[in-house]
Amino acid sequence: MEKSRLYGLLICIGIVIVGILFVAGVFFGSYLALAIPVVIFTMGVLGLGFWIGWTIFSIKVVPPAPEEKEEEKK
Repeated sequence: MEKSRLYGLLICIGIVIVGILFVAGVFFGSYLALAIPVVIFTMGVLGLGFWIGWTIFSIKVVPPAPEEKEEEKK
């Protein structure tokens, strides 16, 4: 089996295990089962927003070259 397919299979198995743990935690009324995914999602959205802001802040904009008027050309 190729490494990429093996990694894909391992990721799928890991996701299924995490999903089962999440559902079991919600079923047994665990606060952390809901709090941890919400915190991860919120931090991911905030991180994405920061990355977009940093990209806009740090971009180097080169002003366009001035265009010559047609009269000056003649």
